[in-house]
Amino acid sequence: MDQDHLISPAKPLRARIVGVGSAGCHFAEHIVQGALAELPLAIVHTNARVLQQHHTPHKVLLGVNRTHGLGTGGDADLARVMAEESGADLAALVRDTDLLFLFAGLGGGTGTGIAPVLAKVGKQAGALVIAFVTTPFQFEGPRPQKQAQHGLQHLRAAADAVICLPNEKILKMLDADTTVVDAFACVNKLLVHGLQGIWQMLTRPGVINVDFGYLHSALRGRHTESVLAAAEAGGENRARAAVELLFANPLLDSGKALAEADHVLLSIIGPNNLTIAEINCISEHLHRYTETEDVVIGTALDEGMCDRISLTLIASKSGKSPIVASDGETQVMSAAASEFDTTLTEPARRPPPRFVAPPPETTPEKTRELLDKQSNGRILKTATKWKQELLALEIVSRGRFEKSEPTIHRGADLDVPTYVRRGVPLN
Repeated sequence: MDQDHLISPAKPLRARIVGVGSAGCHFAEHIVQGALAELPLAIVHTNARVLQQHHTPHKVLLGVNRTHGLGTGGDADLARVMAEESGADLAALVRDTDLLFLFAGLGGGTGTGIAPVLAKVGKQAGALVIAFVTTPFQFEGPRPQKQAQHGLQHLRAAADAVICLPNEKILKMLDADTTVVDAFACVNKLLVHGLQGIWQMLTRPGVINVDFGYLHSALRGRHTESVLAAAEAGGENRARAAVELLFANPLLDSGKALAEADHVLLSIIGPNNLTIAEINCISEHLHRYTETEDVVIGTALDEGMCDRISLTLIASKSGKSPIVASDGETQVMSAAASEFDTTLTEPARRPPPRFVAPPPETTPEKTRELLDKQSNGRILKTATKWKQELLALEIVSRGRFEKSEPTIHRGADLDVPTYVRRGVPLN
């Protein structure tokens, strides 16, 4: 007898957002107030006072036994040790997670030190880890800049994809009279916009669907470095206006980020009256900038968009290659350093010898011959023979050395002038 095969309902995508450090906590506040409040959210910090200032329900305090909840004082190594010692708490935080969105600000202590450890724990739990991070402003000094780059390398080695937003580039999008609070709010808004674009692309029905399986296969284990840009426009020519605003974003470096990208993912979110012509217009502009064939365009329909179109672009390229040292720890090696250099280098030149050869011995005849020669080896016809003569000099008595023995060295009388002994003519 035939049995009916029941199709079980699709397993829902389990995603989680974790903010690390002060920057991650501030970002979590925007999530709570925004449209992504449906996703589980947690914040991690080493400073108890900072955690108390935020309204996120799930809070994790690390390093209580070391610093008693007073923070790390900007020490990223100390924060990393705290995270490694609290591995069980971090593992419980990301348990049963398919997609982990990690947010942190690099350059300080907590975010720089904990984010790579948390990304590693998330991958060990089976989650696809996408990290959103920011780097310091130039005016914050060289030390945070250097520490941020160091943390970024470790995070790229741990996470599947890292989307980095340099705060210095954000300044190009702001007016000169923008306050500090508004500047950081703009960064958080851009991050929220990018996260919302990814999430709606994966979960909302649309004209062209991009599921979690594609995102998983495109990013899993590639350790990519990515750039994120977002734009939104409305009106009669909303598609053209939105794509022009998107490619004018300074984060794309005038399209250079797209030209170097290996994977390009574009999310289009619009109302129910979104047309194929508008999608085609956006696609044509995208292919003018990118050279890779791996371009995926996903669309999602949202009635709340009214008459506006929202674009979110993620361009990824192969980043730092992780290597495992003999002690089992993950290290980072640049792609240029991982390739074997077969170019032969030019050998170093020898220093000039210190020994200087003495001048060749000559005779009066050879000396006259050299002096008579001119260019091209010709001898002047008017040249006359040189004749060694003695100058009419007054003979000076040697005084008390008159009866002394002459100074003889190797058969030569050193009391006789050198030019006389060698027969060198005087002009």
